[in-house]
Amino acid sequence: MKVTTSKSKNSESFYIAKSFINDKGVSTSVNIRKLGTLKELIKEHGPTRDDVMAWARAEAKLETMRYKAENEAKKVKITFNTDAKIKYNQQVFHRGGYLFLQSIYYALHIDKICRKLKDKYKFEYDINSILSDMLYARILEPSSKRSSFNVANEFLEKPSYSLHDVYRALSVLGEECDFIQSEVYKNSHFLGSRNDKILYYDCTNYYFEISQEDGCKKYGKSKEHRPTPIVQMGMFMDGDGIPLAFSLFPGNSNEQTSVKPLEEKILSQFGCQKFIYCSDAGLGAERIREYNHMGKRAFIVTQSIKKLKAEERAWALNKCDFKNLYDDTNTDISNLPYDDKGIYYKEIPYTPRELHQRLIVVYSPKYAKYQKTIREKQIERAKCMLSDGTVKRTSKNPNDPRRFIKKIAVTNDGEIANIHDLLDNEKIENEALYDGLYAVSTDLLDDEVSDIIHVSEGRWEIEECFRIMKTDFEARPVFLQKEIRIKAHFLTCFLALILYRCIEQKMNKRYTCTEILGTIRNMNFATVQEQGYIPLYKRTAITDELHHIFGFSTDFQFITKQEMRNIQKKSKGR
Repeated sequence: MKVTTSKSKNSESFYIAKSFINDKGVSTSVNIRKLGTLKELIKEHGPTRDDVMAWARAEAKLETMRYKAENEAKKVKITFNTDAKIKYNQQVFHRGGYLFLQSIYYALHIDKICRKLKDKYKFEYDINSILSDMLYARILEPSSKRSSFNVANEFLEKPSYSLHDVYRALSVLGEECDFIQSEVYKNSHFLGSRNDKILYYDCTNYYFEISQEDGCKKYGKSKEHRPTPIVQMGMFMDGDGIPLAFSLFPGNSNEQTSVKPLEEKILSQFGCQKFIYCSDAGLGAERIREYNHMGKRAFIVTQSIKKLKAEERAWALNKCDFKNLYDDTNTDISNLPYDDKGIYYKEIPYTPRELHQRLIVVYSPKYAKYQKTIREKQIERAKCMLSDGTVKRTSKNPNDPRRFIKKIAVTNDGEIANIHDLLDNEKIENEALYDGLYAVSTDLLDDEVSDIIHVSEGRWEIEECFRIMKTDFEARPVFLQKEIRIKAHFLTCFLALILYRCIEQKMNKRYTCTEILGTIRNMNFATVQEQGYIPLYKRTAITDELHHIFGFSTDFQFITKQEMRNIQKKSKGR
């Protein structure tokens, strides 16, 4: 510590300053205490300026001694013996990334939901600990229920239940799946207002490692093209990308039949009455549009241009009469420069049956270039198949390069036909007509086109939700057998997704899923001789932001056991 002074026109002030090296390696100082002005101090410590300076230096020396004593008290001295072996079954590794998930879990008051379930069923085990640990384990290290129990034993707070309690709890969670979803939605308003005026809907399916159908596990069209039974999931997501509700239905059912039952549940149990239903063309059949035209609801769904009537399809493919989305200038999209990055549209009234709608066709040069690049690569693969003679079968996959190969049968004078494989140039040219184009249909007859397009483009986030559940949370394959426990499994995956998405939203979506999950999965600690914990992770901008958002820090060189207990309490909002 040292004494510094600051002179102005009419006075001189005395300070005690501390010197230090900043993050850039530069020596600097900061004032930590103001002693007063010379006029004030000379009355008590004078009569001269030298007397005041001598007193100030003595104060600086006392401040230095106090600072060193405080620092010494914070130092932890630990000794190790090179001849002493570690104890049998002693756990020194702990996972700590769940603390941030725990903060969201308790902010959603899921513990209170569990308390209601315990009061209803009168069981002895701690269902709150079971559910929370399953959610944290699903995010930190997704695995089977047995393995998740082992993962939970590595948390800073050990489970207060046994493995058999987990399977008992699954049956209760499955039975109360709808109740838990509606309660979590209502409690989510404690975190802030929900953007539930726009609801996105989509479906996916999950496969099972079984060879025969059983219950709702039926043979259907698997997203992974697997020949095993599947169960399907329909899910609603709000406009901010946070899941709202889900339902399960048999793998052989039509996806369109899943919309109305889940939407009725949202209307009755969730209290959502006014919203815009948004989905892709497969879940935007006319009867679904009519249903979402009722009450205070509306719809924005994608429309397949290829399935339009011939007259409307010809209008959509005509490159004239487009308008620039930003200034409404008329544009012929065939004359756009190669590097154009604008968005163009045109619209007409659209009444396929009785419901009056707007058909908006959108063109994106950037998307057109992307589609063209992908197709050219697929054509090259098709040519390689023709030259190598490896064309063995046709494919129904719309992205398979074999779709560009056609077969021609040639016969001479009634003899057996010879089959020839050729490149289908007509199909290539026809597919190129649709590059960069897509259409949406809506009953919002007076809204701005830019707003409608913006809402429609948000559908990618629900696809991202499914990708996270399948890939990052490893929701499939499913190994449980009882249908009620299968429902509970998907409930835990769904709730885990909500926890993650809430963290993502709190971080303003500045980081990718890989970055956020990679960070919290690596935030681990080592116990040191029962005295405290040492962080085993790398401090980064993401860890700093997590600590800032959630109001506690775990990035000290050493954390005492008492300090860690305080952190755990803070993460639970206590």
